[in-house]
Amino acid sequence: MMTLSQFLTLQILAHLLADYFFQSDKWVQSKNNAGLKSPYFLLHLVIVFLSSWLLSFQWQFVAVAAIITLLHGILDILKSSLSAKAQVSRYLFFVDQSLHLAIIIALAFLYNNYFALDTWIDISRFPERTLIIAVAFLFCTKPANIIIREILRFYAISIPKTTDTAQELPNAGKLIGVVERLLTLTFILIGHFEAVGFLIAAKSILRFGEKDSLKSEYVLVGTLLSFGIGILIGVLLISF
Repeated sequence: MMTLSQFLTLQILAHLLADYFFQSDKWVQSKNNAGLKSPYFLLHLVIVFLSSWLLSFQWQFVAVAAIITLLHGILDILKSSLSAKAQVSRYLFFVDQSLHLAIIIALAFLYNNYFALDTWIDISRFPERTLIIAVAFLFCTKPANIIIREILRFYAISIPKTTDTAQELPNAGKLIGVVERLLTLTFILIGHFEAVGFLIAAKSILRFGEKDSLKSEYVLVGTLLSFGIGILIGVLLISF
């Protein structure tokens, strides 16, 4: 028997896995451009269904997982049809993700009202707080990178391509962001808040003397967003 909190956490985990980890930017771009005709559209929906159903650990949840998958597909089609419209395209990611989460939460509550949360494995070995912390750490990796990218896109923040930017290590910024968020979250959970300040100071020192002001501002915005996400999640967890 699992609690509603465990159930919701597992369904959010299923969404993170299906929408962020089990599909690449190539898949997303293909679906946005081709919609139903994309070779990845149906494959993605299969992953959504399996993730939702298997992580429910309940046979009878199969019908609800199918409904989640159907609604997920409808939202993806709507997103594809609107992605070419410049005036709304920058809002699509946030609206799409909010609707996905709203559907998952609403259906989870409805399911809990009519069915007992009996699982095919003993879920008690995974306490609620342990599950939530695990999902929080997972969120601080690729999902947080994508959210930061979309926030920068929303505000049209970018730096022009130059010979200097071309010489930078590919994906280094993403990895640095992931590491700093994971460290930030870890330090907050173990009560060492001063270490977060040390991390921020250390990164500032490394960037001290950067001559390219545009690049400096771009990095500063990304850094503030990255640390902000890590700190926000950490504060929410210690308040839980």
